[in-house]
Amino acid sequence: MTRTLTKISIFLGLIFLIVSCDAVKNVPQDKYLLTKNTVITDSLVSKDLKVKSLLFQQPNKKVLGIPFSLHFYNLAKPQPDTTFQNWLYKKPNREKRMIAIYSKKQLDNIANNYIAFNRWIQKTGNQPTIIDPKIIKKTTKILERYFASFGWFNTDVDYTIEYQENKRAAITYYINRHKPYNIGNISDSISSPVVDSLYQISKKDTFIQEGKQYASNDFNNERDRINDLFRNSGLFYFDQSYLNFEADSVNTNHKVDIIYKIPDRKIRKNDTIRTEPFKIHHISDVRIITDYNYKNRNLKIQDSAYFNGFHLYSYEKLKFFPKSITDAIAIKPGEIFKDRERSLTYKQISDLKIFKYPKISYTEDPKDSTGTGLIATVLLTPRKKYSLGVDFDAFTSTIQQFGIGFKASFTIRNVFKRAEILEISAKGRIGSSKDAGDSNSSFFNNSDVGADMKLSFPRIIFPIKSEKFIPKYMSPYTSATVGFTNQNNIGLDRQNINLIYNYRWKPKKARTNQLDLVNIQFVRNLNPENYYHVYTSSYNSLNQIAIDTNYEFENNTEPLQLGIPEETNDFILLALSDNGDLDISTKQQQEVLSIAERQKRLSENNLIFTTNYTWTLDTRENVNDNIFYRVRWKVESAGALLKGIASTFDLDKDEFGDYIIGDVAFSQYIKVEAEYIKHWDFSKNNIVAFRSFAGIAIPYGNSNNIPFTRSYFAGGANDNRGWQAYDLGPGSSGGILDFNEANFKLAFNGEYRFKLFGSFNGALFVDAGNIWNTLDNITDPAYTFTSFSDLKDIAIGSGFGLRYDFGFFVFRLDLGFKTYDPAYIEGERWFKDYNFGNAVYNIGINYPF
Repeated sequence: MTRTLTKISIFLGLIFLIVSCDAVKNVPQDKYLLTKNTVITDSLVSKDLKVKSLLFQQPNKKVLGIPFSLHFYNLAKPQPDTTFQNWLYKKPNREKRMIAIYSKKQLDNIANNYIAFNRWIQKTGNQPTIIDPKIIKKTTKILERYFASFGWFNTDVDYTIEYQENKRAAITYYINRHKPYNIGNISDSISSPVVDSLYQISKKDTFIQEGKQYASNDFNNERDRINDLFRNSGLFYFDQSYLNFEADSVNTNHKVDIIYKIPDRKIRKNDTIRTEPFKIHHISDVRIITDYNYKNRNLKIQDSAYFNGFHLYSYEKLKFFPKSITDAIAIKPGEIFKDRERSLTYKQISDLKIFKYPKISYTEDPKDSTGTGLIATVLLTPRKKYSLGVDFDAFTSTIQQFGIGFKASFTIRNVFKRAEILEISAKGRIGSSKDAGDSNSSFFNNSDVGADMKLSFPRIIFPIKSEKFIPKYMSPYTSATVGFTNQNNIGLDRQNINLIYNYRWKPKKARTNQLDLVNIQFVRNLNPENYYHVYTSSYNSLNQIAIDTNYEFENNTEPLQLGIPEETNDFILLALSDNGDLDISTKQQQEVLSIAERQKRLSENNLIFTTNYTWTLDTRENVNDNIFYRVRWKVESAGALLKGIASTFDLDKDEFGDYIIGDVAFSQYIKVEAEYIKHWDFSKNNIVAFRSFAGIAIPYGNSNNIPFTRSYFAGGANDNRGWQAYDLGPGSSGGILDFNEANFKLAFNGEYRFKLFGSFNGALFVDAGNIWNTLDNITDPAYTFTSFSDLKDIAIGSGFGLRYDFGFFVFRLDLGFKTYDPAYIEGERWFKDYNFGNAVYNIGINYPF
């Protein structure tokens, strides 16, 4: 208790020290530090974040009421070069002594480093926001224009400055919007008949409607709508500059009358301009140069082909089957001009990963007598057929404190002249983790090496034609992958062989579908005899039962310990036999059986033959988009096909009655999981992120449990940060096993992210969730989920984090506290171990979700 009070006192002392720092030390005399902005709109205090973001001067950002970035800025000397010079010459002989001790060059370096360090502090922190009346008046004009864009044309904006003690002040803006203007009569003046026809047909979709309050955004949206409509209806020469809105609000009783004005097409020739009505243009020819580059642009074409209306040309021998390229071209001969088909062609060509970004241009067809024909020219520049890549990275994982990895890949493009890509890669990692089987192991005590070969096809390869269901614009892909990995990590050591045949396609920009038609994984444990060296909690429980039942140990010296692996196996057989001479109870026998079943499950080889489907919706535009959501759900079926084959052909079974293939019992289960992620950006660099996850894997038929590699765990840097990985659950069991996992998981995470100063960011988070066993061979009530009442075992962790943004990745340190621990009896679960001594320090790369 005394230690806890001491820590709290130190923490509060640090907070008091920071708060007591002089925030106005760099505020000049007769100037004032801005402490608060208040906006009052029509006599009501406004909470509109958009309006507040328009204020040019903002108070220095605070976290928990403390302007950390300002205090950090104030640590620097305002003029470090002058400060250093004053210090150097304050005493007559100081400069001579410094030169004598160091040298003139080193003294100059000290000065430069001092100046650079102070400049870095200034750059990383935030200088004080000093109230400037000129900037305030500029802000009032911005506010007037902002509200005018929403129909309040007569808005008045005023302000007052409330001066406070110690060179501080607050600003209050008063906004009186008055009566807004609505849209009045809408008419049009369109010169070209074809343009007028298209407009009249689409009027029902207009953003500008009579009686609706005026909003400039509606006009921007309407301009985009009409431009998109016309540019995809054959009007090749139309652009937004042709569309003008004439507005009249004079003597209209707070209404704005609108006239759509679209003149004829303007044609400039030399110094003269003439006009003519717009026409519908069509694609008369599509020409594709398959090996274009700047050097060969003036050479003579050597090879050509004609396919489905497309003309393909090459400066050398044509290296592609025509269909492999024309399938990616959305621009079709004979169809009207559509601008979206050019954009779609850019995307589909880029998705092939065979060419660099293409160039697409249109020219008038001189042979077309109607004057409406267009020749589309697509210039494709192939990437190198062969490429070699090498990557190195540092990482942390659920069981490794630190690791170094590498990957070398060799890529062959256009393997069979149909835009296929073959990638052969080799990878390896070494890491540091505590090896339970070797207390004298070195720092880098685990490793894995492997190789993969992946062949990708830019189409769906299936016996039945799929273009009606998955058309080309969805960028369909088929991949066949084979991989091998040899792991030397947690003591058992494993070999993994993977065979995957899958499809991927994108029905919409934000939607992705993936179907693993065949996903086969064979897991071979190399050192199953090392099991009890790794899973020490199981060994300790088994050894204690041996002692309690008066088992005769082979080595009777203290401390009594079962030998691994022979004696542990012998004791299990003896304890589970009916004619043994042990003084063992039924409860102890059940516990030994549970230990033996877990040993079998975690040390046996696995054959997992699955088919799965993943549906993903991700609205995130790019890495800087902080307002988005992501939905993902997945369904997986394992072993159903093998079970049907095994039953039909009456294959062999093991001693447990399970079908085996090559002495390995294959897994059979159904797995369903769903995830939802949502980000809100309330203001600049103030983000709230939320994630929820639910997953369950139900064994049946040939299995009564889930393979370790396909089960769920809880805890860790990307999950519930109040617990280390594999330390939480199942249920209320208290995480007593070495690697706790189960077949049902719920997880919920909430995080508030904010900027501290410079590249440093902070976070406050709450994590909730747990894992349980359900519908499998585990029956212990502490481990299982049988009804909604078991939701009381959802664990809650909370804490705070510090992040540093390097630009290309984020280094993350999160401190998690056990807030609600289901391992304790009910009534004693809240804040039982909520202290720094039981906190978990999580290190991660990038954000957890």
